[in-house]
Amino acid sequence: MLINLSACSTPETEKIIRFGLYNVPVTLDPRYATDAISSRLNRLLYERLVDFDRQSYPKPSLATWEQISLSHYRFTLKKESVFHHGKHLTMADVKATYENVLTSAKVSPHRNTINHIKKIDQIDEKTLDFYLSRQDPLFPSFLNLSILPKDLIDAEHTFNTKPIGSGSFSFVSWPYDGLVQLRRERDKQLFEFIGIKDPTVRVLKLLHGEIDILQNNLAAEHIDFLKKRKDLNYLEVNGSNYSYIGFNLEDKSIINPIIRQAIAYAIDRDSIIRYVFGGAAQKAKGFFPNYHWAANNNLSEYNFDPDKGRELMLSLGYTQENPLKLIFKTSNAPLSIRKATIIQEQLKKIGIEIVIRSYDWGTFYSDIKQGKFQLYSLEWVGIKTPDIFNYVFHSKSIPPKGANRGRLVDPELDILIEQADQAKSMQEKKRLYAKVQSKINQILPYVSLWYMANISFFRDNISGYVLYGDGIYDGLNYVEKN
Repeated sequence: MLINLSACSTPETEKIIRFGLYNVPVTLDPRYATDAISSRLNRLLYERLVDFDRQSYPKPSLATWEQISLSHYRFTLKKESVFHHGKHLTMADVKATYENVLTSAKVSPHRNTINHIKKIDQIDEKTLDFYLSRQDPLFPSFLNLSILPKDLIDAEHTFNTKPIGSGSFSFVSWPYDGLVQLRRERDKQLFEFIGIKDPTVRVLKLLHGEIDILQNNLAAEHIDFLKKRKDLNYLEVNGSNYSYIGFNLEDKSIINPIIRQAIAYAIDRDSIIRYVFGGAAQKAKGFFPNYHWAANNNLSEYNFDPDKGRELMLSLGYTQENPLKLIFKTSNAPLSIRKATIIQEQLKKIGIEIVIRSYDWGTFYSDIKQGKFQLYSLEWVGIKTPDIFNYVFHSKSIPPKGANRGRLVDPELDILIEQADQAKSMQEKKRLYAKVQSKINQILPYVSLWYMANISFFRDNISGYVLYGDGIYDGLNYVEKN
């Protein structure tokens, strides 16, 4: 239940900047966060050794690095940072964070990304050496874990509900699922992140001044309406977050790749982008947009061809009169249900009868991680490095060890992924990751949908906000309420 904050506003509460979320965070412990909202809030709370440029090449954040050998990297802190409980961040904290993810009995979903770290040696407070079990020219890209304070790791502090980082925002409170309060450290500006699942309610709260900023997960009619409001401003940029339909490849009903191909041909992405998103998306062929350094821009695309979809289903004995029946799981967010309903109608025309089952976000996401689905749709956000293929499609990455939620087991793909991960040069990695993407496009464990554009609306007393292509909330570092 959401509290009507405007009904009890005071001069103090009027200074709060309120951000409307389309989902609530799952965890503020970055070791276990995999959902978009948690990851974006954790970026505000914690710092990282490495960040990324526009082409997703690594760039220094907390630290610079030098490659001593192909399997030995030295990182040096380049700035002073202080945790929110007063302790200075040193390489002891970095070492403790990475060793905890690598060795803790509670398995982090991020462990597989860095499991080729063989040894970590702290040289001094500002210098740390990573020794790898194999050569890896891409290794700095993997060092974007949020850094936790060693003393609290050792004390088994509950970071989920009381996060302590060194980021530009500090934690204030999380009194209930629909409200998280953070404070910007440089000026002590208080922010409230308010979960409002229904986009219409979110829009109304923006218009009534109960929230100041909202971002994404809006239908075309909401976007068109808000763009015409003179009391609002907006920003819009092309996005890189990858939307897809996932399949349970252990399910006998969809284990045949012909069925997945038919589904890919049956979905009219152009119409969904035009009429549901108001054109605010671009069709996707794979994980990475074409400007990413690892993108395979030569992938064949499953463009809308319902006749081909019907032909494939007919070859398996299915027609509109004798359809294949499948269950499609989604969250109960109105826009998610709307997209699922359109896909349901499009698949019906090729001989597939979809039953939609919608759940609250927590239940839905838990079911997906546990493999309790036939079909579902989700979005990968903030993907920067091609190790995502290991994390999502290698047979060793079935949850909880990774995010192979569709339970894909393909020895040939495993070998390709391992070869790409272990390649000794960036050129060789690019070539092998292109082959990985071609193989995935052939197996079709996902049907690629689109990269959603990012759009943010804010009231006219808000200034300075910056919008990023991957939808992160870093622009809140600059925003002011006048």
